[in-house]
Amino acid sequence: MYQCAYCGKMGCKSYDDEATMPVCAGKNDAVHAEAARLFMEEENQKIAKAAGRVEVQGYGSSTRMEEVMHFCRLCGYEKIGLVFCSGLSREAQTVTEILTHNGFTVDSALCKAGSLPKSLVGLEAEDTHSHCADEVMCNPIGQALLMNELKVDFTLILGLCVGHDTLVMKYLESPMSVLAVKDRVTGHNPLAAINTARSYYRSRFFPED
Repeated sequence: MYQCAYCGKMGCKSYDDEATMPVCAGKNDAVHAEAARLFMEEENQKIAKAAGRVEVQGYGSSTRMEEVMHFCRLCGYEKIGLVFCSGLSREAQTVTEILTHNGFTVDSALCKAGSLPKSLVGLEAEDTHSHCADEVMCNPIGQALLMNELKVDFTLILGLCVGHDTLVMKYLESPMSVLAVKDRVTGHNPLAAINTARSYYRSRFFPED
C-alpha cells in the first residue's frame, strides 16, 4: 500500500532516496521505467513538454483559463470541445467567447443533449427531483461521442456531476482537461470544504469525532 499523502519528506522531489517512507511509491522501479518509456511516445512527449512550459511560464500569475489556452497553443490544438453542465450554461458561454476571441474554434455539448430518461439506467421516480422516472438525465456518454464524432483536438470538461465526469472521461477519445468541477454548495470550489474539514466542516467529514 502506498501512502504518499502522509509523507512529509518528499525525497522524490530532490532525488533523495533516503527521505522517503518505508514503503515508497517512488521505489517501484518497474512502474517508473514503464512510465519513462511511455513518456517517449510522441504525443505524450508533446503534452508533457507543453505542461512543463505552461507550469513555469505562468506559475503564480496565469489563471487556469489562461493556462488552458497556452497549453492548447503549445500542443497545436485549435478545435476545442466543451462538455458542460446545464447549471453552468452562463459560464460555458463565457468560456466559449474567451476561446473564440483568442483564435480557437469551439464545439460544445450540453449534459442534457439527447433527452434520455433516467428510467433508462434503472432509476425510479423516488430517485429524481421531479419524482418522475422519465426525468431527463445527464448524458455524458453522448457528450463524449459527440466530441469524438466532431474529431475535436482537445476537450474541456466544465462542471459535470460526480460520476458523469467519470463516464465522459471514459469515452472521450481526445486529450482532455477539467476547467472546473461541480460543487453546488461551495460555488464549485470543493477545496473550500477540504480546507475547512477540521473546523467548519468537521462534523460532516469526521462525524465520529
